Amino acid sequence: MKVTDQNLDAQNFVVPAGTNIGHVHLKVADISRALGFYCGVLGFELQQMFGDQAAFISAGGYHHHIGLNTWESKGGSPPPPGTTGLYHTAILYPSKPDLANAFKRVLGAGLKLDGAADHGVSVALYLRDPDENGVELYWDKPKSEWPYGPDGKLAMVNARVDLKDLLNQATI
Repeated sequence: MKVTDQNLDAQNFVVPAGTNIGHVHLKVADISRALGFYCGVLGFELQQMFGDQAAFISAGGYHHHIGLNTWESKGGSPPPPGTTGLYHTAILYPSKPDLANAFKRVLGAGLKLDGAADHGVSVALYLRDPDENGVELYWDKPKSEWPYGPDGKLAMVNARVDLKDLLNQATI
């Protein structure tokens, strides 16, 4: 399909409000290692395994937010830089203390951040899973606090995050 101005015209179709991304399915080299990160560090719950080839994990008992599989990637290596693919999976936490708790667990596991940013609409932490997949851990600020420009359009930013202050908000 060739993308043109005509098929980018928002008048043709708009995704309904309330639409969500249901889940992400990641190719990993080793299921056990991936579960150690996503369940052991981040705290997702294992819902189901398909032998040693796939696992489905979630928060709150949902059937799955993240699928992990080795169907095409067992023992494989990450794609080289400069290639296309998933940039990151974003995990939205319900509150700032919940994000702080996740950050504390990440640091406790000896993992390092690739970066952190206050986007005006959210506070985001960036890191890599064991297969070098990008992971964003974030919390959305209340919509009433979002920055808007003089034209009334959303004006996201890339501001510094006070990581010490964020850690002070952890409840674990």
